[in-house]
Amino acid sequence: MSLPVASTRIVHFGVFEVDLKACALRKHGFRLKLAEQPFQVLAMLVERPGEIITREELRDRLWPGDTFVDFDHGLNNAVMRVREVLLDSSDHPRYVETVPRRGYRFVAPVEEAPASPVVRETEPCSTTGPSALDSSPSLISPVAESRSWWSSIASWLRVPRNTLLSLAALAGCATLLAFTIRNSYNGGAGKVLTRSTSLVVLPLENLSGEKDQDYFADGMTDELIANLAKIRSLHVISRSTAMAYKGTRKPLSEIARELNVDAVVEGTVMRVGNRVRITAELVQVSTDHHLWADTYESQMGDVLALQNRVSAAIVNEIRINLTPEERERLAKTPAVAPEAYENYLKGLYYWNKRSDENLTRAIGYFERATKVDSQYALAYAGLSDCYAIISAEIFGTMPASEAAPKAKAAALRALELDPTLVEAQTALATVKFNYDWDWSGASEGFERAIGLNPSYATAFQRYSLYLIAMGRAQDSFAQIQKARQLDPLSLSINFSLGWRLYMARQYDAAIAQLKDTLEMDPSYELPHLVVGQAYEQKGDYTMAIPELRKAVELSHGTPLMVSALAHAYARSGNRVEAEKLLAVLQAKSTSEYVSPYYFAIVCVGLGRNEQAMDWLERAFADRSNGLVFMKVEPELDNLRTNARFTTLQQKLGFPAIR
Repeated sequence: MSLPVASTRIVHFGVFEVDLKACALRKHGFRLKLAEQPFQVLAMLVERPGEIITREELRDRLWPGDTFVDFDHGLNNAVMRVREVLLDSSDHPRYVETVPRRGYRFVAPVEEAPASPVVRETEPCSTTGPSALDSSPSLISPVAESRSWWSSIASWLRVPRNTLLSLAALAGCATLLAFTIRNSYNGGAGKVLTRSTSLVVLPLENLSGEKDQDYFADGMTDELIANLAKIRSLHVISRSTAMAYKGTRKPLSEIARELNVDAVVEGTVMRVGNRVRITAELVQVSTDHHLWADTYESQMGDVLALQNRVSAAIVNEIRINLTPEERERLAKTPAVAPEAYENYLKGLYYWNKRSDENLTRAIGYFERATKVDSQYALAYAGLSDCYAIISAEIFGTMPASEAAPKAKAAALRALELDPTLVEAQTALATVKFNYDWDWSGASEGFERAIGLNPSYATAFQRYSLYLIAMGRAQDSFAQIQKARQLDPLSLSINFSLGWRLYMARQYDAAIAQLKDTLEMDPSYELPHLVVGQAYEQKGDYTMAIPELRKAVELSHGTPLMVSALAHAYARSGNRVEAEKLLAVLQAKSTSEYVSPYYFAIVCVGLGRNEQAMDWLERAFADRSNGLVFMKVEPELDNLRTNARFTTLQQKLGFPAIR
């Protein structure tokens, strides 16, 4: 349905707002630069969404009675500028669709909307043409805008493009000089970030036109975050929190306020065949300005170098002081086999989901990546981390005897290729903690990882787990809080805080934290598990058992959840149900791996302490990860006066609490 111009002066689509009266385009409430002719094209399209606006109609409105203008090139250039500012694609249009030989159509839903509550400078439509400088910050950098303009002129005059582009380089320098001078005298309107060291990279939007390419866009976002996070003087919000804003329509100012950051990076990624194109923009939220935007394109094999170019451009705009090592890293042009990178991104996608099934999937993709490209350090690091945690207590689907050697070998290979790789350092420290029971080696490894990259939240999270297992609760809380500062909306990290509180026997605080986590995702089974265990320790079985049943249901009956429910049934006096679940575990162990540690937990609940110790000693021989929590696990409290338990704990060689 067409929008009548007389009655509707402001229209809204996606995160954009068009003020037809003031000739202003805004994104998330921020004013974007768009010259008169491109704006008039956009205005005609949004006034009649869904309809074909013919090229003749556009000519009559933009160039009435002018017979000397090269209409085709002028219109194509205007539409190109509209697409640039909307981060749109002609191949996979979200907003402006080309109707061959006829015209254009606006394909996104358009709504009448009130004016944005955050109104930036408003001014009449410009009449100076597409290359004019105005006082609002440009979405496209001056040099990039000048290059685009000169390319259009070359096409219009039908002279060799390279000839005019040589002149364009000089013109770009002049434009940049004018831009700099203008910023010096406009009261700081165009000033770049000079003090801000905190930012969030919002999920890059998938423009590939296929939902099954979401993993690729998410992976490119992850890699850009990881690249920027390696810069020590830059505080970068971690991946899980950034992903919580996927598809959001919140104003950037609101996102920045929620995350306490000064700048936001957002953009799009499009993959067509073996080509990748990233369009990114940097917004300084504190001063309401788009500081920079540009488009980068490469072959899949050069995609790591492409990410370095984007990262370097962002760092340059923020004016961060880089160390020589950071400059060298950003200047590198690493290459990776396209098939290897494809498999790595798929592995990363499933690794982030953190479940038995998804970790197994991730292992398959990471292994394929290393086989395709034996020099790909990140793929080895991802493979190592999957093996490092897949037989940990919360998963437990693979015996340590199988997982540990593979985890260690992959981590060492990754570090051989890149000794500075924080993901590999963290994975190796996790192996030393989970399987080797090398307590000093694990501690040093986590500290080394944090030293390499203080923005890697997973290193703080794992170090926190090590510290709580050693009985150092306050130190553990300090580390998990640092992880939360980096990744405040991470389900895994918020669960981890609740789990640490449970093992520190702060049951009410644990329940409160875990219920907050469940508000983020009620289908997350681990918080249900530990909430149930916390209620059990408080003696409230009417609250504990429903939570534990829910955990069993959501996890499809993993041994961890079944053993916890059986323990609670036994402690509550319902031994019949506890025995039934013990039989379930025994039957399951005939067809798949079930850690002896889980049988020990059920036997403790049933009061069969000597039988529980038999299972714990088997768990020791099996190097089951559950034993690393012997010092602090409340479910083992009934064994603490048992001489065999004391001997076993001594064999583990835990360091004295500092």
